[in-house]
Amino acid sequence: MTKPHVRVYLDNDATPVIDEELPTKLALDTRKLVDGPHRLIIRAEDQSGAEGVEEIPFHVQNGPGIMVGGLRPGSTKRGTVQLTVDAFSADDPFDPRRAEARREIPTWVWVLFLCVIAWIIYYAATMYVVPAQYRNTPTFGPAPTTSAPASSAPASP
Repeated sequence: MTKPHVRVYLDNDATPVIDEELPTKLALDTRKLVDGPHRLIIRAEDQSGAEGVEEIPFHVQNGPGIMVGGLRPGSTKRGTVQLTVDAFSADDPFDPRRAEARREIPTWVWVLFLCVIAWIIYYAATMYVVPAQYRNTPTFGPAPTTSAPASSAPASP
């Protein structure tokens, strides 16, 4: 009988990161890995020699986060494509001009904004009722009737 042990491989490397008896701990320093997708393959063997395999895909992002505006994955474009590219990192000093990524306002936001404005106009036009105490004031009351001006000429006999 053998003692239970584990071998851990990173990506397609033939040399294990660790090959130790169970239980064990592993400290994986991702700063030594390139940004992008990786996978950890764990092969554990019990006392009887039966082996179990576990594969864990993961993504490393040690560099700055990259944001591209003007091009989406899988989109079809032709002609000249104008792109905006920006990158942010937690280690960068704070700059208010770069606090938010510059992107165009989506169409759905404009449509929602116009719907809200239309609703406000409709509400103001149909739901405004003059309070009873002000209905007969010069501002809200009916327009005064105009009469012919009185003449100052003397009446003839």
